[in-house]
Amino acid sequence: MKPFPTMTIGRGLRAPLLGLVVWALVGCLGIPERIEPGTPRAQIEERLGAPTAEYALAEGRRLQYSRQPGGQQVYNLDLDASGRLRQLEQVMDINWLQRNIAVDRWSRADVLRNLGRPALVERVASFRGDVWTYRFLEANSPRQVHLHIDPEGVVRRVMFTDEPTPDDPPDRS
Repeated sequence: MKPFPTMTIGRGLRAPLLGLVVWALVGCLGIPERIEPGTPRAQIEERLGAPTAEYALAEGRRLQYSRQPGGQQVYNLDLDASGRLRQLEQVMDINWLQRNIAVDRWSRADVLRNLGRPALVERVASFRGDVWTYRFLEANSPRQVHLHIDPEGVVRRVMFTDEPTPDDPPDRS
């Protein structure tokens, strides 16, 4: 069997040519940032498909397009009462996360409405509740934000960590 053709990229890195073509095509088709304000919902969904979640807002609806758990973006597209795009925001950004997550005030519903479903839900011995983990990029480095949500559904703590990579040695402590 013949191997897939490859091409050299960057500093001698080789990548399957088919993979690069698919990546380029997918990357150009569904980019929410290229949707203009005023675009009607039907055109948004025609271009991006069905949202991963939808939420009622005071004056319209939020269409959420999350790339979690594998990706590092969550796009919130807020529509006005007539169903046209009013605002688009990619919220998996260190500045957005630090500025907007409200410890002791955000509920589980606020987390879902703003960040969507987490990439991972865990429990730790040092906290009575769930830890919701989201993936994001900071200066092209993979990071994670961990929201500690108590049994009453309130965010009690936010922590940021580097995302472990397969090349990281195991923690022996």
